[in-house]
Amino acid sequence: MKFSEQWLREWVSPQLDTQAIADQITMAGLEVDAVEAVAAAFSGVVVAEVLSKEKHPDADKLNVCTVNDGTGEPVQVVCGAPNVDVGQKIPFAQVGGVLPGDFKIKKAKLRGVESRGMICSASELGLEEETSSGILVLPASAPVGTSFREYMQLDDMTIEV
Repeated sequence: MKFSEQWLREWVSPQLDTQAIADQITMAGLEVDAVEAVAAAFSGVVVAEVLSKEKHPDADKLNVCTVNDGTGEPVQVVCGAPNVDVGQKIPFAQVGGVLPGDFKIKKAKLRGVESRGMICSASELGLEEETSSGILVLPASAPVGTSFREYMQLDDMTIEV
């Protein structure tokens, strides 16, 4: 059985760190098989909204999008995902962010068009193992500018007994 440390802390609020909780569970007679992070480490990813989408002038499979990342100024980004569309809420890696595998997000030119960030898929964020061809689309209620890790409650551990 797997459960979330945050879920456990909603029911009981021990003043113990994660490893001490696992030790206490073991001492109570249950064998803890694993304690793992819910998600891989990444930073600089926020909830954003796609404001516009235009075909890239020099590439058939790329789009030039403008996103609102909550900073107050629209951000231009080149995206190759086939499912990107105006109005979607999406995870957006800002320039300076770091994705799993120590992939640093930098300002770049893709086929002559400036891109200042990256619209992310679940696999690029380490949330699924299989590579997907599309971006992760969030619910319309997702608040723009919020940390993606916070919104998805990814700063958590799973305990498997």
